[in-house]
Formats: sequence, C-alpha cells, structure tokens
Amino acid sequence: DPMLDYACMKRNTEDFMTLWKSAKPTIAKVHGAAVAGGSDIAMCCDLLVMAEDARIGYMPTRVWGCPTTAMWTYRLGPMRAKQLMFTGDLIDGKTAADWGLATLAVPPDALEAATLKLASRIAGVPRSHLAMHKMVVNQVMLSMGLEQTQMMATVFDGITRHNPEGLWFRRHAQEHGFKSAV
Repeated sequence: DPMLDYACMKRNTEDFMTLWKSAKPTIAKVHGAAVAGGSDIAMCCDLLVMAEDARIGYMPTRVWGCPTTAMWTYRLGPMRAKQLMFTGDLIDGKTAADWGLATLAVPPDALEAATLKLASRIAGVPRSHLAMHKMVVNQVMLSMGLEQTQMMATVFDGITRHNPEGLWFRRHAQEHGFKSAV
C-alpha cells in the first residue's frame, strides 16, 4: 500500500531528523561505510568526521530508492548531489572532506582522537549559544524548503520500490540474493 509505505518511510526520516533538530550539536564519526540509510543518519548530524578510507553514498538510487532526508543537496550543492544520485557511487572520506560533505577526514587510527578534539572544542561554548547558532543555520535550510523536499523525496522513494525496476530488484534479490541484484 503506497500510503503505508509513505508513513513508514516518513517515520524513518523523522527519526533520522531528530539528530538535526536536537538543540545540541551532533557529530557523526564514520569508519567503514555509511551507505543508504546510514548516509542519511550521518548527514542529519551537524558535523561529519570521517576516516580517510571510510565510504559514504546512496547506492539504491540506481534502482530502488531515493534518500528521504534529501540532505545530499543541502550538504553538497546540486551538481555534486546529482552526480552521486545519478550514479549511486560511493566516495571516500578524503573526497567527502574535499567536497565539503565531511567536516574533516583523518587517517583511520586518528578518527577517535580527532572526533573527541572537535567535540571538546564545541563543548567550550555555552549550550544556549550552540542552540541558537544551530537554529539559525537550520532555519536557512527550512526556508530553502527542506521539509517540502523531504516529503517529495519520501513519495519518490516509495515509487522507486514499486515501479517495474524496483519490483524486479526485489524479486531478483529474493530469488538470487541481494548481492546478485545489486
């Protein structure tokens, strides 16, 4: 049922967005892979610290999904967002930092220390100031239409799973395994 699908995915998006709406700054620390919904979670955080060899992307855009948080465009700009959405490619932490998606990328063995250093620096600012700064930046994104874009992305996400290619993907994955379908 399309409306049940929409309601389910809307709840997921709302859950992810609690990181973005939190009065406190949130930091995603990425090692390994932040893909599909994992990339949504990472990008709903205010800051993103990645290991240089970590990967981030939304591969389901190739046949079976649309990122419901719509954060790719807000975080990267339209050209880079289109590049990643059209291809489903992953980028590494170094590229994510170069493109402005990640706050910084560090060698894997320095990830914990770099994230804690950033968090400690932020912790020195009064909470009320942090909350106000976050509200101002978030308001810009809201004024640009973030909530309406998320509604459209969530509808499109459901359509991708129910169009002929999405149905093929689901059947093939059930019969031959997910890796074969990918």
